[in-house]
Amino acid sequence: MGRHPPGTFARCAGTPAATRLPRVEVVVVAETLEGERRVAAVPETVGKLVNAGLKVAVQAGAGRYAFLPDEAYVDKGARILDDRVSLLGSRGVLIKVQPPTLEEVELLPEGSALICMLAPSSFPDIIRALAKRNITSFALELVPRTTRAQSMDVLSSQALVGGYRAALSAARLLPKFFPMFMTAAGTVRPARVFVLGAGVAGLQAIATAHRLGAVVDAYDVRAAAAEEVRSLGAKFLVLELETQEGTGGYARAQSEDFIAKQRQLLTEHLAQVDAVITTAAVPGRRAPILVTAEMVKVMRPGSVIVDLAADSGGNCELTEAGREILVDGVTVYGMSQAPSELPMHASELFARNVANLLLIMIKDGEFAPDFADDILVGCCVTRDGDVVHPAAREALGLEARA
Repeated sequence: MGRHPPGTFARCAGTPAATRLPRVEVVVVAETLEGERRVAAVPETVGKLVNAGLKVAVQAGAGRYAFLPDEAYVDKGARILDDRVSLLGSRGVLIKVQPPTLEEVELLPEGSALICMLAPSSFPDIIRALAKRNITSFALELVPRTTRAQSMDVLSSQALVGGYRAALSAARLLPKFFPMFMTAAGTVRPARVFVLGAGVAGLQAIATAHRLGAVVDAYDVRAAAAEEVRSLGAKFLVLELETQEGTGGYARAQSEDFIAKQRQLLTEHLAQVDAVITTAAVPGRRAPILVTAEMVKVMRPGSVIVDLAADSGGNCELTEAGREILVDGVTVYGMSQAPSELPMHASELFARNVANLLLIMIKDGEFAPDFADDILVGCCVTRDGDVVHPAAREALGLEARA
């Protein structure tokens, strides 16, 4: 499949803000980021796209780390191609997990489309390049957290995987049992696990640690999370601090004064637990430091910290993404690409989110996104040669639009 010449979108009749790609082909390539084992489409979702009238081309071996053979894609109607350069040069819709590199962006034909995680604040040069090449791009992490968009929410689906894996990692690293045992040699007391952050990842970590038999405490800056924490059999730690509820169910960014008070109150509790799982994140920003190096010093020798926010800077000051380090007898594990540790189910959930988002842009087998749709407005980053998302414009230092 050769590279098509540059082109531009035609306006969709009756929908002034929409664009149209006739006879669109969806392109799926293998991820190249180290440690990334997911794939943006699985055979199940390829079948859905084909049934919607789309063509699908998949790079050979794209699903190998998720144990998805090329034959399974072919059985659902996809074409398998070896040439990655030709695939990237197709004027269609490229779907990925991770952001493209600058070299990959240069291969994308003008007027094509891209759906993936984009992280505009971390990769501003990528966003500029996409706008320059007139690529219509959608950032999966910016899909609005609304009821209608739940089936497209990759942050929630991947946080579910990450939270589960974080609890298992804590159990693996802790040099003692999670559950209580009553034996002829005496009683073995259960481990105490403390989860910081009670979003989707935190709640799954709580549920998994509880199922493994640990005594679980949890804390979140959002007071509304207390009921969910208790429903999972954990104790919610109440600190004398104001709630930090943000928009869309996320926590809002905290002030330095708030964080200082929070750290002071958390330190005493850290001295009483065996394992800490940190999951706090604010979309589009660096993860807040919840556990300082000084706080780690009060923890028991042999205790562990599993930092699920490592890829966005880490909730622990000592975290090194992708590494297990030992500091004064405390193991600090910075989980990197946590969902990729369970690539089969992580890919399955991610691919469903992607397909659900893509399918609302398809009209009669053509790619024709309606930019009157609040979901598409909320996650579109570049369009018509410009950066259109407010957060992305801010990250790039561009003036806000009225």
